[in-house]
Amino acid sequence: MCLDYHIKKCQGPCEGLITLEEYNQNVKSAIQILTGKTRELEKLLEEEMFRYSENLEFEKAANVKNKLQALQEFTSKQKVIFTDFADRDIFGVAKAGNIACSIVLKVREGKMLGKRHFIIKNSELDTENEIIAKTIEKWYLETDFIPAEILVPCEFDQLEYISDWLGRRRGKMLSIQIPKIGDKRKIIEMAKSNAKFFLNEYQLALAKREQNVSRSVLSLQRDLRLAKPPIRMECFDNSHLQGTNLVASMVVFENGKPKKSEYRKFKIKTVDGNDDFASMREVVFRRYRRLLDENQKLPDLIIIDGGKGQISAAIEALEKLGLQDKVQIISLAKRLEGIFLPDEREPILLPKSSSSLKLLQQIRDEAHRFAITFHRTLRSKETLHTELLEIPGIGQKTATKLLIQFGSVENIAKANQEELIKFVSQKQAQSICNYFKNKNN
Repeated sequence: MCLDYHIKKCQGPCEGLITLEEYNQNVKSAIQILTGKTRELEKLLEEEMFRYSENLEFEKAANVKNKLQALQEFTSKQKVIFTDFADRDIFGVAKAGNIACSIVLKVREGKMLGKRHFIIKNSELDTENEIIAKTIEKWYLETDFIPAEILVPCEFDQLEYISDWLGRRRGKMLSIQIPKIGDKRKIIEMAKSNAKFFLNEYQLALAKREQNVSRSVLSLQRDLRLAKPPIRMECFDNSHLQGTNLVASMVVFENGKPKKSEYRKFKIKTVDGNDDFASMREVVFRRYRRLLDENQKLPDLIIIDGGKGQISAAIEALEKLGLQDKVQIISLAKRLEGIFLPDEREPILLPKSSSSLKLLQQIRDEAHRFAITFHRTLRSKETLHTELLEIPGIGQKTATKLLIQFGSVENIAKANQEELIKFVSQKQAQSICNYFKNKNN
């Protein structure tokens, strides 16, 4: 037998030292304590204590009394919210800018058992009633217990649907109330205050995290003699194949980490042929003209993939926009990994082990990867459409319809004539089959 049994912390169910009924009652009691349903348990312990006393089993009665006192001491620390001993969930919400916080207070048998809050980002377009509806759905998808009464601060569009859904899950009717006065309204205001508290805590933590500048970013500021830490960096790279399908990419790093949601892809519009400098000039101009038009914040540092020529082209674009003195810009050349700064003839060469250089290489490589991926996607789409259009009798409209139905040229090539006739004429189906048959031969 284990030590827990000998020190009276276990009743030895694994050794059969307790009956199934006693074990199940222990499990039920534990559930009651964890869910705040302690009134029935207290009553059972009192009855058990008096029964042992009447039978003159005073030692057992004393043990039960100790359990009862421990339970009463535990429940006395729980704040009594309502005197009717009812089970309720109370919802509240607080909002600041594009972040909101919703909360649910769990009241069991009139006592505050616990709370759960949810941080909701990008909620600038969500109204209070939409946030409440979402929170109720999320909460009751995660929990099995549904109380008889739910208090919410406002009406919401899905009130009838949610009430019916929860009633069916509960197996009996429940009440969703929107109290305006009295104790129930006060508890709604308490929920709202709690939501405000958690929202403020989250915003403080967010601000503190943003103030903690990574070591590599601070090293980059030091090594390049930048005026301020480059918290937000935007890096540009061009990609083409023998002067065709000219594209460019822009990746964003914040505090040394990629922020993929703000990556951007560009198709070069004004450049004919393989002119890397003109392409860079166009992309930088388009990017920062848009930021100016939309009154958005400029990055702390612009990084250009290339050497002196590429950074000069980017600076020309910034000068057209009047931004040459408002944003820091550098370029990273592949040859010797030299870093070019404006008005500097010779590049800065950092040690290969430098954390600053490694960060710049990571950003440059990510921009290159993103540009190559975009370029391959365009080439792939172009190849798919071109191959279908080479088939006699297949035009752009038919090719598009076939791609939508079959998903790819490969699937079209595998299809037989009967499958193709469902979407094109018999003559076109025959033409497609002949084309791919001859191609495979």
